[in-house]
Amino acid sequence: MATFTVVVGDPDSGQAYQLEADGQDANRFIGKSIGDEVDGGAVGLDGYTLEITGGSDEAGRPMHEGVAGPNLKEVLLHERTTGYRPRRDGERRRITARGREVSDAVSQINATVAEAGSTSIAELVGEGDGEDE
Repeated sequence: MATFTVVVGDPDSGQAYQLEADGQDANRFIGKSIGDEVDGGAVGLDGYTLEITGGSDEAGRPMHEGVAGPNLKEVLLHERTTGYRPRRDGERRRITARGREVSDAVSQINATVAEAGSTSIAELVGEGDGEDE
């Protein structure tokens, strides 16, 4: 069974939350690609819809939107993107990136809130206790 760390970014509050998805909940992510939407109930955020924005595998290789499927591929990059920051104009570099599809090899998934639920994420996660005072 797959286990993922799902980092959910809340654009309204600017906070990021690290949540775990394992077992059947993790299977909701497998086969999805960058840009796809997933039910937030997979990570305990009932009523939320999450959009997958990226991720990385155990070795730290980033998921790249230009690579089809879940496999590794060497990609020649020439402008600033995930996994590469050029130091000077015209610089290019070949990096190894994981495909845009989520598979068992991915260990971290980055997501953002596409549709918010009625309860705040901080309350669902249990972090909002006493901070509003």
